[in-house]
Amino acid sequence: MARADDNRTLSDFMPEGTGDTVAYAGKKLGDAPAKVASKEAVVEALRTVYDPEIPVNIYELGLIYDLAIDAKGDVRIEMTLTAPACPVAGILPRQVAEAVAAVDGVGEVEVDLVWDPPWTKDRMSDEARLALDMF
Repeated sequence: MARADDNRTLSDFMPEGTGDTVAYAGKKLGDAPAKVASKEAVVEALRTVYDPEIPVNIYELGLIYDLAIDAKGDVRIEMTLTAPACPVAGILPRQVAEAVAAVDGVGEVEVDLVWDPPWTKDRMSDEARLALDMF
């Protein structure tokens, strides 16, 4: 028997007002951009984004699951949060998209918030573990 909640999506379970699980920023560079950003430049931009409750950037926390840059400079990122009920769930993906879009040689940015696999502290870098005293 079908239940009324069978058509719910992840957004239905997010904290009130958090919106979609996808964030966009940037604009197309054209078919043959003069320069496409390097992965290293994008990672440096990711290192500028912090969860306001944790004094370690999202990259070192292991919240970035996938990062792809195409030949036109468009970037697609899959990221997660430390917990689905995280209070910044609705704003952090947008902050990530905007930080990456500001990198020279980046076109459109899409950030998908995913929950599989679930984040664990094992995903953190040694630097993050040291900063948070989580060895």
